[in-house]
Amino acid sequence: MPHPLLMTATSPTVSTRPLYGCMGLGGPWDVPDLTAADLAQAEAVVEAALGIGITCFDHADIYAAGKAEAVFGEVLTRSPELRRSLTLQTKVGIRLPAGDAAGLYDLRAATITTRVRQSLDRLRTDRIDVLLLHRPDPLTPPAEVAQALTALRDEGLVGAFGVSNMSAAQIGALQVHLDEPLVVDQLEMSLYRRDWVESGVLVNTTAATGNGFPHGTLEYCAAHGIALQAWGSMAQGRYTGRAGGDAAAQATTALVASLAEAKNTTPETIVLWWLQRHPAGIAPTIGTTDTDRIAACADAVDRRPELTHDEWYRLWTTARGAALP
Repeated sequence: MPHPLLMTATSPTVSTRPLYGCMGLGGPWDVPDLTAADLAQAEAVVEAALGIGITCFDHADIYAAGKAEAVFGEVLTRSPELRRSLTLQTKVGIRLPAGDAAGLYDLRAATITTRVRQSLDRLRTDRIDVLLLHRPDPLTPPAEVAQALTALRDEGLVGAFGVSNMSAAQIGALQVHLDEPLVVDQLEMSLYRRDWVESGVLVNTTAATGNGFPHGTLEYCAAHGIALQAWGSMAQGRYTGRAGGDAAAQATTALVASLAEAKNTTPETIVLWWLQRHPAGIAPTIGTTDTDRIAACADAVDRRPELTHDEWYRLWTTARGAALP
């Protein structure tokens, strides 16, 4: 059976079904202990996400300095039947600043193994369904990374692997050393952070030099059946109710609201549909802890994107505040 992240009604290989990003759970990052309020929030958020049909929950070992995983583990302990119906995804590879030590990236084999075991303890589970490498570590050879991943798979601790914030070249360099395919690349993508789509149309223009997105990554992932997940998919509410912004942002907010009314849905759904409508197959990660905003994403879970070709381009050009080259 295909991996659950790769199953979809719209494509035989890649799912665009939203997932929930748990970065906002666990309370303040600089407070060491969980509180009753943190647990209540996590339970409400999980219930809201499940209520609209989301079953994949995305973590990282650094979120809330480990407390996001810990509070989620407490939710699973209180409702153990949930684990059978959820896909748990987490990430390793970033070390937070501590004292005089600066933050850095660390994908050494021993670090990966240790961090995964710590995540398993915090999540109170015996298996991570999908493990992502959070950021590339230029000092660790891909062969060493692959060795650690293979050992975790063989031990039954991890089901599948992916990456985050990596280019096609970096994925390919790692894949050479793995005997099973990487299944995910998670990148910042939204109607606001458009460099992923801009890179394709700025080819052979002088503006291309200002675009930092690694051109060809979307095409590589599509060709190899790698699911694309978009973090920051709703751009912190920039087009769905957050006040302020420049003229382009205000025009886009008005357009999003107009399209939502015309299609009998919500502004949140429109900005997620804009991602899901792209043929690369992009699964938005929903990170809000506002349960009403989670509920407002329901149509992105159970309705196909209803944006026309022209509407999709109108959203793009309005948000960019300029005509296409």
